[in-house]
Amino acid sequence: MGLVTGGIFIVLGVFVLCVATFGIFRFEYALNRIHVAAKCDTLGSMLILAGLIISNGWNMESAKIGLILLFIWIGNPAASHMVARAEARSNPNLKEECGVSEYEGG
Repeated sequence: MGLVTGGIFIVLGVFVLCVATFGIFRFEYALNRIHVAAKCDTLGSMLILAGLIISNGWNMESAKIGLILLFIWIGNPAASHMVARAEARSNPNLKEECGVSEYEGG
């Protein structure tokens, strides 16, 4: 039962990552691409790691995978936010490209 459920999670994670890859190429502007990458990479990675934990059963390796899952959950959105903030500060055409009404840069 655990192998089937774990396999479903892994397949769903790979599907999310594949859809995200196409989504990155579909969007025109950098901030839109960063948004897709941040959301879908985090979700896809978490689904795959959760599937590995479920299929492996609860043991020390699963605890290590759980720590990796926790670090991805915290680190990936924070890193994507920093990249998006750098793009927002360095792009002089941000208002025209993304429809941002006001950016204070703080």
